Amino acid sequence: MNILISGSTGLTGRRLRAALDERGHTVTAAGRADFAGDPALLKQKVENAGAVIHLAGAPIVARWSRAYKREILDSRVFTTRKLVEAVNAAERKPELFISASAVGIYSDEGVNTEEHASYAEGFLADVCRQWEGEAAMLNPATGLAVFRLGVVLAKEGGALPKMLTPFRLGLGGPIAGGRQGFSWIHIDDLVSAFLFVLDRRLTGTFNLTAPGVTDNQGYTSALGRALRRPVFMPVPALALRLLFGEGASALTSGQKAIPERLLKVGFTFRFQEVEGALRDLLG
Repeated sequence: MNILISGSTGLTGRRLRAALDERGHTVTAAGRADFAGDPALLKQKVENAGAVIHLAGAPIVARWSRAYKREILDSRVFTTRKLVEAVNAAERKPELFISASAVGIYSDEGVNTEEHASYAEGFLADVCRQWEGEAAMLNPATGLAVFRLGVVLAKEGGALPKMLTPFRLGLGGPIAGGRQGFSWIHIDDLVSAFLFVLDRRLTGTFNLTAPGVTDNQGYTSALGRALRRPVFMPVPALALRLLFGEGASALTSGQKAIPERLLKVGFTFRFQEVEGALRDLLG
């Protein structure tokens, strides 16, 4: 199958592209130039694709200036709009459109599933709502799957490598008390879930998070054990706000989300508990 991917140079995109190549699919990238250029050229790429996977989005953990908040929003919402417009205008439409979103749409109250959830307020939650709202404008002739991603754990990128140095120095600890939910997924399970949904042409909303619910304290304790390092230096919220400004909310808030729909359709997670995932990645 020909598959069009945006965000193919990011952590998830690189691993997913490699897996698709290995399976014999033909992968084409949709980059910045495609979204800023002639819409007819993006439509042509879409018409040549059996599926579209939309992963583009600027990193969240950063200092949020007004301009960077606009980049966070536009890199998700504007690009989704352009891809959906291209699909809707295409004479030959893809069978499936997979659009990334995030568990940041959920509040920190209780455990959230796709069917039973409480939803957050604030900038990141609003970005997720607009992001998913643009995807919902897709012509129903193309199936739509929305993936609400948790924190992706991988040794080659994302959040985990950034945390290793302080932990190895014995300076690691929970963030802002550590009680906020921490929804995560091992990169191998993430890629497998994409392939599972793609192969079966599944549609609807899916939480791409591991079944093992934890919080920031549980995650940092598991990381300390995996590295055989003590965990006793909590990171105060004030220090993060001084470093990241409003962007600190991406670290000090959290959610607990479980992948109820993936489990119901028969997907099997290799890594269900965070300590096992960390030992695999760091062993």
